[in-house]
Amino acid sequence: MNTIGPMIAASAKLGLNYADRLLNGIPAETFSSFARCAGSTIESNHPAFIFGHLGLYAPRIVSELGGDDSEIRPSDKLITLFSKDAKCLDDPSCSIYPAMTEIVSHFRIGYEKAIEHLEAADDSLFTTQNPNQAMQKLFPTLGSMHAFYVGGHLMMHMGQLSAWRRANGLGAA
Repeated sequence: MNTIGPMIAASAKLGLNYADRLLNGIPAETFSSFARCAGSTIESNHPAFIFGHLGLYAPRIVSELGGDDSEIRPSDKLITLFSKDAKCLDDPSCSIYPAMTEIVSHFRIGYEKAIEHLEAADDSLFTTQNPNQAMQKLFPTLGSMHAFYVGGHLMMHMGQLSAWRRANGLGAA
């Protein structure tokens, strides 16, 4: 049976659509910069960090559902820059983080592949124990973990991007 994955994938599709709207109008030269508003710098996650960080999770979904993540697996450099333990750095010279096109492409291709695997996976996979031991107390099953990755986690970071846009005068998306 295959009903759980499509339900989870629906959140991912909504998140991707929202990400596209939020990306609209962001100049590449400010993609890796902290927000600047009224003469102040706001030390909060910028778009490069948000999309780079989120891009680490789609390969996990694919591999944990038995798929081949080799085409979307992040490099060691991306893992170092964007892991949950990495610090978002202001990069107005665009010299620390990869280019906007590279980061967004990795994010988008990864999530599209994750959606494919979510939609195709047998329901029995989603009821198995979460292999991420650090997160098992919060998300005991693989399905609950993946629902978080493409739902709450994705949209929480999209909220950061929405705030970054407004602080930079780009307005709502």
